[in-house]
Amino acid sequence: MNLINVHGVRLEVAHIPGDESLAPLVFLHEGLGSVSLWTQRGQSWPEALCKATGRTGWLYSRRGYGQSDPVADVRGEPRMQGFWHIGRHEPDYMHREALDVLPALLRELGIQRPLLVGHSDGATIALLHASEHPVQACAVLAPHVFVEDVSVEAIARARDAYLQDPDNPASLRQRLARHHRDVDNAFWQWNDVWLSEAFRRYNIERECAAIRCPLLLVQGKDDEYGTLAQLDAIQRAAPHAERHDLPDCGHSPHRDQPHALTELLQQFVTKHAI
Repeated sequence: MNLINVHGVRLEVAHIPGDESLAPLVFLHEGLGSVSLWTQRGQSWPEALCKATGRTGWLYSRRGYGQSDPVADVRGEPRMQGFWHIGRHEPDYMHREALDVLPALLRELGIQRPLLVGHSDGATIALLHASEHPVQACAVLAPHVFVEDVSVEAIARARDAYLQDPDNPASLRQRLARHHRDVDNAFWQWNDVWLSEAFRRYNIERECAAIRCPLLLVQGKDDEYGTLAQLDAIQRAAPHAERHDLPDCGHSPHRDQPHALTELLQQFVTKHAI
């Protein structure tokens, strides 16, 4: 495990070797994700993509996830503590990650123009970062640009599952605990904000209109956390975006359709000579 200090907080990072002369892939995980959770069904899709494209990769766990330091007072009053926001997440938490934390991390890693690959919350963070910072390209999997009823309903079901029989080794809480140093910190920072009334108004369509880099949109047709209206909204805001709706695929294309997804990314990178 590798930790890097960003303004006094240790974030878990992992490096995948490759051609250092090419723009590195930087992977941004989902709302309950982490460095280790990019490995699904025994396969590390980031490693497969780095190998297929011949480039280096960087993964990191956001604060409170994986082996990164926890968020202080994660269900308490929201407030700033120096550089960092602590307490309950507020609706702008993905803006803070995209525009404050991610740039600071990239500076620490010496990365100037990455190729961002984000999933779910990580996809939203990738879009926000690309709207204000220089990147070689941006590929987003199952992004959220506004809040849908289907998303809130799925997240409410996740809360119920998390609270059910929490000490059972097969429970959602115990399965997540294998990947998170402080599993309650990871779960509640995500769940509380998504189920808050204030978050229902969340919308980043305006920010998407500012994206100028090559942009790839991918979503499963059977996504249980959002509809294809998410990609429709991005395409209206950024008409240059390339889109793929994957059949037989839920919320995690890298889990459900890893080979098809790798091929799409290879074609995207080749087409734009990234």
